[in-house]
Amino acid sequence: MKFLTACALLPLLSGVANGFNPQSNLRRMSSTKLMVASSTASSSATASDEGEWSPTSWKSKVVAQAANYEDEDELNDAIEKLGNFSPLVFAGEVRTLHEQLARACSGQGFVLMGGDCAEAFGEFNVDHVRDSFRVILQMALVLTFGSAMPVIKIGRMAGQFAKPRSEPDEVRDGVALPSYRGDIINSEDFTPEARRHNPFNMVEAYHQSAQTLNILRAFSTGGYADISRLHAWNLDFVEQTDEGSRYRKFATKVDESLRFMKAIGVDTASPSFTKTDFFTAHECLLLPYEQALTRMDSTTGRWYDCSSHMLWVGERTRQMDGGHLEFTRGIGNPLGVKISDKCTPEELIEIIETMNPQNIPGRLSIVVRMGAEKLRKNLPGLIRAVQREGKSVLWISDPVHGNTRKTENGYKTRDFEKIRAELRAFFDVHDDMGSHPGGVHLEMTGEDVTECIGGFSDVTEETLGNRYNTFCDPRLNGAQALELAFLIAERMRLRTGLPPIE
Repeated sequence: MKFLTACALLPLLSGVANGFNPQSNLRRMSSTKLMVASSTASSSATASDEGEWSPTSWKSKVVAQAANYEDEDELNDAIEKLGNFSPLVFAGEVRTLHEQLARACSGQGFVLMGGDCAEAFGEFNVDHVRDSFRVILQMALVLTFGSAMPVIKIGRMAGQFAKPRSEPDEVRDGVALPSYRGDIINSEDFTPEARRHNPFNMVEAYHQSAQTLNILRAFSTGGYADISRLHAWNLDFVEQTDEGSRYRKFATKVDESLRFMKAIGVDTASPSFTKTDFFTAHECLLLPYEQALTRMDSTTGRWYDCSSHMLWVGERTRQMDGGHLEFTRGIGNPLGVKISDKCTPEELIEIIETMNPQNIPGRLSIVVRMGAEKLRKNLPGLIRAVQREGKSVLWISDPVHGNTRKTENGYKTRDFEKIRAELRAFFDVHDDMGSHPGGVHLEMTGEDVTECIGGFSDVTEETLGNRYNTFCDPRLNGAQALELAFLIAERMRLRTGLPPIE
């Protein structure tokens, strides 16, 4: 029975008809003319009770966490350059993700979203992208088996450069300079020139994002994601851990199922087994960049932000009268909004009605970041309000942001046990409320870093400094991320009445 169950789940692992497929992308490019959203653009494509929307209507609103560009001519020049560049993603890909998220809203899917806290120019290389991609493949394989439903793979990649900051300035030895806001805005070196907000960093971010997307497309459709290679997805340093051993045993069972299917005549060389859908997402923070990459799809008349398949608005920029909600309400991309315990049920309903006024399934995901105790207290009321108003949203857990602390020796870190506790609380509340726990959002990497404490990888406060490489917030390493995938899979199997993974 277990063997046959694995066989039945294998077709769920891919679903590649409309993902990163170069040939289908060419068809979309040839059939879809994209109009550029310039600084003078206007649109009759999208209107609402709040008035006409255009890619520049956000400028009439208050913009939190805005970059401070000193030279307006430089800014306009950078925006013009970006406006003349090709889209990074295409409307057809975006619609495919939307369709998959709509099914997840009805309980027929689970989102796995992961990647770096912030991408950096100096850290970019093919191996870094590959290692993050393959640990996500590992996690998706485990989660698919656990949930018996498709897993939607979304990378925090190819655009996750900007970061919000609590303070506009950083002070060192009595010297105050602008805070480091991510490579798309300024540089980390503590000098006046490095910390200057440089609009041409957006151009460099575009070029790195284009390279990252090319790499991801090659890996997802060029044979690397072939499920027959599932043993090769195990990262070298994870191989030696308990979770690596557990994955190896698990992969052997799936491999046996593949051989069985091949023996009875199933074509395991078909695209369903050799390719996979993979999407990208980032925080919609730097609005000049997003505006410059917004295009109108002539087949639908809709505007799409072609910097990414999905965008989310953060806790610090989701003001009802702010520029970020104004911008996102008019684009056709799937959206997310992050909420903490500060969000009231009334406020959440207002956000939903602003970002998804037509109540379209798959349009909006609510990403919850609270910490376990506050989540148990506050999430039921939020779910109850959504259910009462009949709103269609996808609930996603972000168990890392609410569990950040600073150690005595000055390292910002996160405790694995607290991350696990928040995930457990997330599933418990949804079990109680009869709602669907629709996904998980993690800051993670495929590299062997020592930034988060705990888990079978046995990182401690004393060993944090060994490989503390983050440019921003601490990330789970590959072993810790895989351990979480097994924990989530076990919980999902419990929900569906399936036996534990052995």
